[in-house]
Amino acid sequence: MATLTEDWLAQLHHELKDNILDFWIRHTLDEARGGFVGEIDSRMNVNPSAEKSLVLNARILWTFSSAYRLYGDPAYLKMADRALDYLRQHFIDSEYGGLYWMVDADGNPSQTKKQVYGQAFAVYALSEYNRATGSADALELATELFRLMEKHGYDPVYGGYIEALSREWESTDNLTLSDKDLNEKKSMNTHLHVLEAYTALYRVWKPEELRSRLAELITTMLDQIVTPDGRHFLLFFDEAWNVKSDHVSYGHDIEGSWLLAEAAEVLGDEALLNRVRSVAISMAEATLAEGIDEDGGIWNEAGPGGLLGRDKDWWPQAEAVVGFYNAYQLTGEPRFEEAARAAWSFIDRYVVDHEQGEWHWGVDEARLPLWNEPKVSAWKCPYHNSRACLEMIERLESQTHSKEQ
Repeated sequence: MATLTEDWLAQLHHELKDNILDFWIRHTLDEARGGFVGEIDSRMNVNPSAEKSLVLNARILWTFSSAYRLYGDPAYLKMADRALDYLRQHFIDSEYGGLYWMVDADGNPSQTKKQVYGQAFAVYALSEYNRATGSADALELATELFRLMEKHGYDPVYGGYIEALSREWESTDNLTLSDKDLNEKKSMNTHLHVLEAYTALYRVWKPEELRSRLAELITTMLDQIVTPDGRHFLLFFDEAWNVKSDHVSYGHDIEGSWLLAEAAEVLGDEALLNRVRSVAISMAEATLAEGIDEDGGIWNEAGPGGLLGRDKDWWPQAEAVVGFYNAYQLTGEPRFEEAARAAWSFIDRYVVDHEQGEWHWGVDEARLPLWNEPKVSAWKCPYHNSRACLEMIERLESQTHSKEQ
């Protein structure tokens, strides 16, 4: 008779391979123009003229590189290679270096600014491709982007990273990631994903310059971005770290709790790791106390007056599974494992699209799909959900093996 852990593992493998990865292989290849289509709506209608985003392309590259590393399936390597080839051919700025933010449907540059968040996702994806395949070329491109980010994006006065620069790597007033974000010099979101990228790069490339910068970045996040009580992230800042937002993002809090822990673990700095573990547990506790509905789903955001809307988007649900399970691994407290399982149950019941494949963008207060939101877009990518499955598979399998020994 299968144990609860074995049942969960089987669900995770099935969801990852047969629903998420299979969807992207079958539905998203742009056979006419190359690469991947930029947008598919919730009813599976392709928008052939949609722009193609750096974030979408890099996240596809990361997803299928990671899947190939886990399963060794040539179909996954083929997808990763397709994403890497398209990135090289269409996103690289051969004149000024770095990667364009957007290209049009035909692959021509359409938004040429150098968004640090986008460069970071390319570093993340290229590092994972190197980890999966040993590609020296991918690692070379990742290290080249790292040095460009350090040269142009790092703030030598106040520390941290500027949101964006012009195509020529000069200052720009066009800083914002999306229409949902503030146009400020610095953000939690960009720093979180630079952290994620540098952690992935440090797994495969360990020069002192990267080690010291990763340690500094962890410290900067703890000192400037985590609230003084250690329970939440602050979201937006000016250049000198003056806070510009009073909102809480529960999805980012629980995601950041485990990414900070991962970064410190990969770095191997015991003093920093002890500090990070305390914050990771505190953030998970706060999310569990404030951000979870009775159905196990996690809310998107709150402000001083309470919740900002009652929809539940797909990506905070995915991050809740990993973040709460990470807190369980750090503490051994069953309430965190129960929260991770409840989040997964909510995903399976309401967020997974069991008819068309992949996941819905989210659900409304009645737990019905948000049909006006896309299935594939610049931001709707196979990253949060596939990573949640991959992380949980590795964590549960490691736990199972340790019990067997």
